[in-house]
Amino acid sequence: MSAPAVLLPYQQRWLADKSPVKICEKSRRVGLSWAEAADDALIASSSREAAGDDVWYIGYNQDMAKEFIRDVAFWARHYELAAGEMEEAVLKDEDKDILTFAIRFASGFRVTALSSRPSNLRGKQGVVVIDEAAFHDDLDGLIKAAIALLMWGGRVRIISTHNGDSNPFNELIQDCRAGKKPYSVHRIEFENAIKEGLFRRICVATGKNWSRAEEVKWIAEMRAFYGDHASEELDVIPSSGSGTFLSRQIIEAVMKADIPVIRLSRPPSFTTEPEHIRRADIQDWCEEVLKPLLESLDPDLDHFFGEDFGRLGDLSVIWPLALTRLLDLETPFVCELRNIPFEQQRQILFYLVDRLPRFAGGAMDARGNGQYLAEVAMQRYGESRIAQVMLSTEWYRSNMPRMKAHFEDRTLSAPRDADILADLRAVKMDKGVAKVPDSARARGTDGNGRHGDAAIALAMAVHAVSSMEPVTIEFHSAGNSRVSNIPAQQFLQNEVAAMTGGY
Repeated sequence: MSAPAVLLPYQQRWLADKSPVKICEKSRRVGLSWAEAADDALIASSSREAAGDDVWYIGYNQDMAKEFIRDVAFWARHYELAAGEMEEAVLKDEDKDILTFAIRFASGFRVTALSSRPSNLRGKQGVVVIDEAAFHDDLDGLIKAAIALLMWGGRVRIISTHNGDSNPFNELIQDCRAGKKPYSVHRIEFENAIKEGLFRRICVATGKNWSRAEEVKWIAEMRAFYGDHASEELDVIPSSGSGTFLSRQIIEAVMKADIPVIRLSRPPSFTTEPEHIRRADIQDWCEEVLKPLLESLDPDLDHFFGEDFGRLGDLSVIWPLALTRLLDLETPFVCELRNIPFEQQRQILFYLVDRLPRFAGGAMDARGNGQYLAEVAMQRYGESRIAQVMLSTEWYRSNMPRMKAHFEDRTLSAPRDADILADLRAVKMDKGVAKVPDSARARGTDGNGRHGDAAIALAMAVHAVSSMEPVTIEFHSAGNSRVSNIPAQQFLQNEVAAMTGGY
């Protein structure tokens, strides 16, 4: 059997990340704290000129503290670093004495395990490691105290398995994914850890021979051991992770009655009409309905759009957004299309996007039949401005929290419309990820089926705003040539800076 590297790929990625604040949501017993100890031994053994510093480790019990310091001692021996043995000391902590553990290096720096009281970090400087963060009594206070060390070049590492979806640790993860906190986030699931050599590493450590059959058996034993808790303990899915993602209250708080929802539908026979008849019909509709709305848009604001594609059973929804001077996302109107042929959907999309002032970017559903429309839009407007999105669990995990943050912060507007409300309420938590379930079929006010289509279109639009790269583009819109310097990336940076607070 070939032994895996001393540090597995996911451990290497963690150590390679030099972000001031980094967070990892992880499965049980994947060895991340052990890898962190390797990094901390090097930090504490280095000189000040080589970025050496003190390390303050905070676990939630004494056994964790001892184990971590022993791991640091192991790495000190492995690296052949000059270090002493584990020391015990008593720390005066307000009304009681706290036993601490430390290892001191020849550099003069040390790695010290503290208790989890936030006050213990007062006056400290260096690297703070908060282990199993979700299980600390005052995580919010602890993080605030740790973040204060950043002012003088400190660094913060936050590591944990989950402890419920309402736990401050999970809320911190969601804030990071929403762009509210500019911290680096890692995710280590049990299955991925296995693929990257976890069981092979266990076999090396325990002197067993690896085989695929033994690995499969061990995986089954681990899942049986955790039972109903396996999703949280192994798959990094916070418990109680089911239910409505957006409350009616936060949706209605951003709804405005003067934002129109324009709806176009045609009978099945429309598909077989001659092309020139279909084209003329849609052109007349665009001139009569879309043109006045597009001409009313502010020509000085950057505009984006998101699109969810549907042909027969589902709607196609196009959701434009304007980025205001206050960096809010303003919805001018929403366009819903039902039973519209492919070519006429392209005709409508091009008519609309061609006339969006300072068009900066769009994100489109590229699954199945939607791939055609997304591709021709990319060809027309450029790869840098059209994101062709293949919806996946990872896409939902990264983008739904960002959309929710705009609702919570009221930096978004939406139409006051019963069907739009129902679509947004259709987003549910499914195994810790917000998305529209396959079963979320409903009847709209017109009696026809809906499947959360407007919610996906809005999530796409928010994604377009936050992810488009800044480029300078010359384009023609409604007969007038303009040059637009797209500030989408700058918007994202400003948004993070504006919303970062507390921690």
